[in-house]
Amino acid sequence: MLNKYARAFFTRVLTPFASFLIRRGVSPDTVTLLGTAGVVAGALVFYPRGEFFWGTVVITLFVFSDLVDGNMARQLGRSSRWGAFLDSTLDRVADSAVFGGLALWYAGRGDNEAMCAVAIFCLASGQVVSYTKARGEAIGLPVAVNGLVERAERLVVSLVATGLAGLHKFGVPGIQWLMPIALWIVAVGSLVTLIQRVVTVRRESAEADAADAAHTAPAGREGTA
Repeated sequence: MLNKYARAFFTRVLTPFASFLIRRGVSPDTVTLLGTAGVVAGALVFYPRGEFFWGTVVITLFVFSDLVDGNMARQLGRSSRWGAFLDSTLDRVADSAVFGGLALWYAGRGDNEAMCAVAIFCLASGQVVSYTKARGEAIGLPVAVNGLVERAERLVVSLVATGLAGLHKFGVPGIQWLMPIALWIVAVGSLVTLIQRVVTVRRESAEADAADAAHTAPAGREGTA
């Protein structure tokens, strides 16, 4: 849902900024690299120290680079396999930094092993969810399902809850519980999404194998006649 509606909205909003960068001679790859560096810095510098509000502000400023670089590439007519590969790879790096930063907080000053494990599960499951689709497409399957929780949902739920939880330091009572609740939601949603994609790939692969067998069977019978 977020990919369908929010991405289109923010793409329109960020188009003038993308045009500005193009006029200044900035390349889409540079935006991708700087955006990832900003997200990683925001997550790994602020989150382990419990600075959730300011860390989320920094991450949010840089996370929109994922829309800006693609917008720039389309305006320049430079969409390429390398650009898609770089963007997808660095998305995984950024996601790992966000959940890794939260895991470091719970492993250290947060002192909560259970929530550290949940954050690590969110990190790992997000990578596997992305891999299942990429691997399925690599073997020629459409993987015609997105699932309950995609990358956009994982980031929005996690960042909004984490940023709001950071308001506890400004005197807002009880709001710190939003972060563990959000991590549990992302963990369960990621597991459901993983199951949805695995089931879809299994079904599509069975259908593809059956179609291949149907095409080869007549030729085999003719060859033995």
